[in-house]
Amino acid sequence: MSLRLNGSEIVVEMLVREGVPFAIGIPGHGNLPLVDALRRRQEAIKVIMPRHEQAAVHMADGYFRACGRPLAVYTSIGAGAANTAIGLATAYVDSIPLLLLVGETHTYMRGVGVLQEIDRQYWSDLPRTFDPIVKRAWRIDQPRQLPRAMSQAFNAMLTGRPGPAVITLPMDVQAESVDLHDLPDPTTRRPRGAPTGDPAAIVQAAALLNQAQRPVILVGGGVVIAQAEAEVRQLAEHVGAAVVSTMQGKGAFPEDHPLYGWHMGSNGTTCGNHLTTQADVILAVGVRFADKATSSYRPGYAFNIPPTQLIHVDIDPFEIGKNYPATVGIVGDARAVLRDLLRELAALTPPRAWQASPYTVEIAHVVSQWQATFRAQATSTANPPTMGRVIAEARRVLPPQTIVFTSSGNIQAQVFQEMAFTLPRTYISAGGFSTMGWAYPAALGARLARADAPVVALVGDGDFLMTIQEIATAVQYDIPVVAIVFNNQGWQAIRDLQQIVFGDQANYGVMFEQDDHPISPHIADIAAAFGAHSRRVTAAADVAEAIAEALAANRPAVVEVMIDMQHGASGGQAPGWWDVPAPEYLGDKRAVYERERSEEVI
Repeated sequence: MSLRLNGSEIVVEMLVREGVPFAIGIPGHGNLPLVDALRRRQEAIKVIMPRHEQAAVHMADGYFRACGRPLAVYTSIGAGAANTAIGLATAYVDSIPLLLLVGETHTYMRGVGVLQEIDRQYWSDLPRTFDPIVKRAWRIDQPRQLPRAMSQAFNAMLTGRPGPAVITLPMDVQAESVDLHDLPDPTTRRPRGAPTGDPAAIVQAAALLNQAQRPVILVGGGVVIAQAEAEVRQLAEHVGAAVVSTMQGKGAFPEDHPLYGWHMGSNGTTCGNHLTTQADVILAVGVRFADKATSSYRPGYAFNIPPTQLIHVDIDPFEIGKNYPATVGIVGDARAVLRDLLRELAALTPPRAWQASPYTVEIAHVVSQWQATFRAQATSTANPPTMGRVIAEARRVLPPQTIVFTSSGNIQAQVFQEMAFTLPRTYISAGGFSTMGWAYPAALGARLARADAPVVALVGDGDFLMTIQEIATAVQYDIPVVAIVFNNQGWQAIRDLQQIVFGDQANYGVMFEQDDHPISPHIADIAAAFGAHSRRVTAAADVAEAIAEALAANRPAVVEVMIDMQHGASGGQAPGWWDVPAPEYLGDKRAVYERERSEEVI
């Protein structure tokens, strides 16, 4: 078999063979042949055109998080390519695969300074900016390299620790044709199966779990990526372990299960921190142990490692032992390792009778205590409503299979703390890079992946305004995502943090106001101008009806809720500790900070 294809046609045919259903991007002079190749194969791969390249990457990111399959993103040369950096960094930190196809200077014009080329240090230098935020990158010089590069890119993205990949496509390479014998079959270029853990380490880990009296399974994003949710539940029920999750692991274990202990860390929960600090053995699966999850490594707040013995499972050896010493470190796929652990434990002992054990009773008690701490805000009748009331109303109205997205700030933290999820991949957040403007376009991507489930983005007004233009994308392609916008007329999370660290008088540079009067836009009116269903809510009693109405509309919708901005009602709790330095001129506050920081073990 012989094929004559140009570089763009090779790329598109490879995408089709990989089963990629959507290419998301914006056309420019630097990718016209690629766009035309997509036009000629539009029956096999559909183009989605967002209004900003950052949003294109976020959409592909959300698509993978919802269904576990990667998409392609394409941009022109120069500014369009640079616009993807925030999206790539978000995906890279959270180990999310996607393929970015970037237009580049003609190979024979590199160094002359063509339109949008950066050439003062190295010719056609922009692609180097992606180096720290992608798993692999390929710079193409001729179309004959593309079949190999495309195969390698998908291999890199989807094996080991996943992550985004970039292929640069010079303009002449996109248009130049070559004769090829055939294009590679993707199934022949990728390994099958998943890496398992060292057998001796599995035996040692099983022995530790078997003897543990207060075991905790700490669930991270690696569990979700490996689709190991069922194995976590089986293991927890076999040994009677409490299950606590990071933000990326939230939803991997049903949050109405008697063994679920919610979350630990600075923005975790009192019950989660209690369980992880009192554990004798922690099995951490797919966890990075970042500062927010660990209360900035201050012993006794989120963890006590040691004396707690740590079994750390991760696909990436880089993470094991990075922040805490591991009694047993196991490199391997989360699902494969947990299956091996289950087999080893089953050979050691029958399942424990955990349903009425003192440990299970203790879990229920500390969870109940935690939930009592936010009940007043969740049932408040104040107008404008508290964030807690809006979150509670949303959970009451949204079906269990609804996929909920959050980005950053108070909404992210409070939904994490208070909203329960019982199905995998129904809570999704940009936990690692905490990217503002991420949730709404990511939710659009998720709806492309999961037409069977409602998709909702819970965002602040500051967050939403960063990518509000993507309402136009939702309307153009009829993507029925609901955005619930908590309008507190500024950067409320930072305002609250200013008050905590610097005092009540220190609110500065954080509110959308002029001469002490709010000038925040009427977001519901903006949404209506784009053609979306919209409604503004100012009373707590109207929140549930507005959300239900938006879901029933089955089209792009925005529910704007004006929020009580009083400190204490404007965000969640901080049951742990977070290292936010206080300047020396704060006197006693600085002294307290220095004492607390001195307790960190890093």
